[in-house]
Amino acid sequence: MASWINDELRKIAEADDLHIAPFREDGLTYGTPTWIWSVSDGGALYVRGYNGTESRWYQAALRQKAGRILAAGMTIEVSFEPVGGPINDRIDDAYRSKYAGSPYLAPMIGARARAATIRIVPRAAKANPARRHGS
Repeated sequence: MASWINDELRKIAEADDLHIAPFREDGLTYGTPTWIWSVSDGGALYVRGYNGTESRWYQAALRQKAGRILAAGMTIEVSFEPVGGPINDRIDDAYRSKYAGSPYLAPMIGARARAATIRIVPRAAKANPARRHGS
């Protein structure tokens, strides 16, 4: 499994512009990029569906398991992994820290959004040498 380049993850974590685009059903065409909150914890990048498991991008990410993100001026080919369990408490803390004061924070750390937590993993550079490029 590929891992994030520290500087790359830092830039994404500091930005508030992540757009997620899982593949469509054909597995080749990217879906419409959806703006979404993101946080990092322990060298990993996480997102949640505000509308929980009913979020269309979340459902596509689970089905297709891959796509791309656009963030901090980068376009990155990624894989999506569902997340559950105790790590969600740390992800909640990361959301509290990054989005303190937002009226949308409470729903993003609530049960509905927690149920739709995804880890975003960069795809291996060997398998996809154009994994990263500026937009």
